[in-house]
Amino acid sequence: MKSINLFKKVFLILFVILFVSCSYKPSSYYAKKEFSNNVYVDLDINMEDPKNSVLIKDAMNKLILTRLNSKLVKTRAEADKVVYIKLTKVSIDEIQYDKAGRTKLFRANVKINVKVISLNEVKSFDVEGRDDFSLDEKTIINDSKRFDAIKNASNKALEQVLSKLSLLSFKR
Repeated sequence: MKSINLFKKVFLILFVILFVSCSYKPSSYYAKKEFSNNVYVDLDINMEDPKNSVLIKDAMNKLILTRLNSKLVKTRAEADKVVYIKLTKVSIDEIQYDKAGRTKLFRANVKINVKVISLNEVKSFDVEGRDDFSLDEKTIINDSKRFDAIKNASNKALEQVLSKLSLLSFKR
């Protein structure tokens, strides 16, 4: 019994020493470092889906405020970084059918282009998200179900922004 506790303590100490000696930092540290100053978010509205385009700008603003602790500014002139976002693709696919051949499960797919511009560099990348949803005995997708599915898929896509920014900060 004492040997198991001793083993756990030694393992824990070695684990902590490993991370401290390697100066481990989570990826969010690097993303926060990229957005340490004033940020302006600009939106290129998708004319086919303007309601969801505005939704991704709100989600991006929330991400910058809550996860990166950065300051949003009202004009480009005040910003140290400008983030352009564009909803480039929205689709709803049928992925499962019931015995009668009616669609039972759908998948909302969203692709968002993100471009981060600072004084000396431009970083551009795409993020994708998807959300699966079903319908209750109906075969028609109404606007609220579609909107909710695209909103969920967009939020999942924007969650990838932090890791993409962290990876791009290493490629300097």
